[in-house]
Amino acid sequence: MHAIAVGRDDRTPRVVERDPPTPASGEALVRVLRVGVDGTDHAVIAGDHGGFPEGADELVLGHEAVGVVVDANDTDLDEGAVVAPTVRRPPAGGPNPYFDRGEPDMAPPGGYVERGIDGADGYMAEYVTSPAADLVELPDDLADYGFLVEPVSVVEKAFELAAAARSSFRWEPDTALVLGNGPLGLLAVAALTDGATTAGHYDTVYCLGQRDPDHPSVRVLDRFDAAYVDARDTPLAAFADAYEPADLVVEATGHPPHAVESLDALAPNGVAALLGVPEGTHEESVPLAHVHRDAVLSNKAVVGSVNSNARHFRAAADALADMDTDFLDALTTVAPAFDDPAAAFREDETTIKTAVELATYEER
Repeated sequence: MHAIAVGRDDRTPRVVERDPPTPASGEALVRVLRVGVDGTDHAVIAGDHGGFPEGADELVLGHEAVGVVVDANDTDLDEGAVVAPTVRRPPAGGPNPYFDRGEPDMAPPGGYVERGIDGADGYMAEYVTSPAADLVELPDDLADYGFLVEPVSVVEKAFELAAAARSSFRWEPDTALVLGNGPLGLLAVAALTDGATTAGHYDTVYCLGQRDPDHPSVRVLDRFDAAYVDARDTPLAAFADAYEPADLVVEATGHPPHAVESLDALAPNGVAALLGVPEGTHEESVPLAHVHRDAVLSNKAVVGSVNSNARHFRAAADALADMDTDFLDALTTVAPAFDDPAAAFREDETTIKTAVELATYEER
């Protein structure tokens, strides 16, 4: 079968040939339909993040996937079911308490491998196998969009952690600020306005970015009841004074200063959820006394969140099902998998989110 991989000596995504996998007991065989491309994939390709499977010289890419069960094996899944696979799997030493509890997303570094990212082949292959417990069944009408379940699950987990951080009192947020108008930021806006499940209802949603008004990632915001703020005119540190303090800040940029500046944008009792992962190093003078004083006296909180588990995938499927398909179509550029695999990973000024298509869905 065909797959798309990078090698230790050649980081260019290319087509490789692999034997079709055979599901073990408790696993199902899945025909992959689409796989999303995100910033993590670019970091993996560049060699800045992740690693190869033990003893291997190639890594099959892709961690945002949707597929169809073609061999249910001895599982309870139905053949023809549309599924989205989760990302983390137990490390070489076997499961640990985090996996035993169904919380692999909370395992520390070294306590997991991640498919398509670190230590395990990903989903950019014609067929993959997975334990049934790690396959989240989706409605058939999400076959074209189910690769977005993974990134939306990351957003849903952030909403969950934010609410948990405010659970000691009656928190009634109504204003949210999303940092970044890349795919993750736009999906956060969509979840807050169109398909919110974990988040609840927000009366006012802002999105802070650095794109011109005619950029596709800004134009797509017109579909939502959300206001775009150009950070070149109003940087994050000035947001609260220029507009209003936010009860919830969702950071989806990976820009290091945002970790601190998010506190200035928060209303009293607010919470900031950090999702971006910075690259390299960044040094900057920070008014620590102000940050510390403000966080304490205004009861502000900051949570960091990475990955997600099957519960968040299910919440994401619900949220995604509520989103406008016109938005999802505008968000996505579909690229054929095997004609020119490197092309799917090239960034340009018109593409917001690429979906690599390995097969088309046939209704059961």
